[in-house]
This record gives sequence, C-alpha cells and structure tokens, in this order.
Amino acid sequence: MSGVLAGKRILVTGVVTDASIAFHVARIAQEEGAEVVLTGFGRLSLIERIAARLPKPAPVIELDVTDQAHLDTLAERVREHVDGLDGVVHSVAYGPQGAFSFLDGDWADVSTAVQVSAYSLKSLTTACLPLMEGRGGSVVGLTFDATVAWPHYDWMGVAKAALESTSRYLARDLGDRGIRCNLVAAGPLRSMAAKSIPGFQELAEVWRHRAPIGWDLVDPDPAARGVVALLSDFFPRTTGEIVHVDGGVHMTGA
Repeated sequence: MSGVLAGKRILVTGVVTDASIAFHVARIAQEEGAEVVLTGFGRLSLIERIAARLPKPAPVIELDVTDQAHLDTLAERVREHVDGLDGVVHSVAYGPQGAFSFLDGDWADVSTAVQVSAYSLKSLTTACLPLMEGRGGSVVGLTFDATVAWPHYDWMGVAKAALESTSRYLARDLGDRGIRCNLVAAGPLRSMAAKSIPGFQELAEVWRHRAPIGWDLVDPDPAARGVVALLSDFFPRTTGEIVHVDGGVHMTGA
C-alpha cells in the first residue's frame, strides 16, 4: 500500500466526534496506509460508533490518562491489536469551568487542567515506550498557541504552555531513542471541546479578521494533515517543534 504512513502503526487518542481533529487524523492516517488504534474515555460505545465512520475498522481501547492502572496496562492492551507503534497522537485536553477564570480559578481546577492537558503528554508517551523501543517513532500533540494571553482561555492557556514545555523536554530525553516529539498549534474549531470555552465566539472572531490565508472554523482537515505530516518520515530530524496550522494568525500583528 502506498502513502506517507504505509506500514506504520499509529495510536490516536481523543476521538470524541467525527468533527474532532483526532478523528480526521485517524482517517487521513488510514488513507495514507497506517494501521490505527484509537483510545477513548467514558462512553466507549459512542466512540466505537464514531470509529465505524472511518475508512477501515479501528479498535477502541479505554484510556483515562489520569488513571495509572490504565497507563500501566496500555502497552499490553495495544499489543492485542498491533505488535508495536510508530506514532502516538496526543489529542487530550480538559479544564473544569473554574479554569476559565484566571483570578478566581482555584488549585483543584487548575491542577486538573494541567494534569489532563499537559502532564498526560508525558504519561501517555512513557506508557507507549515499550511499543516504540528499538524502532523510534513520532509523538505529535495538539496545542493552542500559548506564547500569548488569549481572552477567556485563562488557566487552559497556562496548561497549554505547560504542554508545549513538556513536548520540548520529551524531545530532549527521547531523541537518543530515535523518538521525535512535536506539536501542531491549530486555530480554533467549533468542536465539542470549544463548547466548554466561555466566550469562544469572541476568540474565533480574531481568526475571521487576521488569518492572511483564511481559516474555516468547521474544517479540521488542515490541522489533521499537519499532524499526519509530522507522523511521517518527511521530518526525520525535526523534534521539539511547534508547527502552526492556524491560517497565519500567529505571525500577524494588530
């Protein structure tokens, strides 16, 4: 089979609906020749129904990134479907409502946001190491540009900054094992996650006015293609990088 991911085995987390970036990563990865395994949290039957919309069948494994027992058994459970991994996609983020109020957010809410959205990149990656040892591979996560302060995003912005730093340290520590770690900074999308962000529409308006090449709030395909590109062998010496797929907003001024 031809394709930039031909013969590769990819674990994709975070598929919730067929509008999510993770779903389209899984779809494009399959179209490019990869064998895909999905993880889900919560309503697995719903995620299995979403997975059935992919071009080819893909198994769904339960994974709560805050549950150490799930992490400790992840490699064993993935091996029931594939004999190793060449790529891991981290598309996991969550912040309680209190995390979207910077001055009022308490540590309980903030710590949850940081654990689920940032620390989980490290815990997921290390859980997958037994499947990648000796073969190298690519870990790709999704972020929302944390170099600036966005309206309403508040402690989730801090969590994304932690995610970006975590990716750099993973890139440093796993480079000698041939494992790359990079992020895609995607523009805003009207996804299920977006519904939990107060003032999302105000945030999205920035893109309508400032994206030089344009940005479609309901099209996850460009960001998904960026993830697939980083999973491929076309970036063999790129690690610790953040690739912006945001219509160019990150580089524009006022």
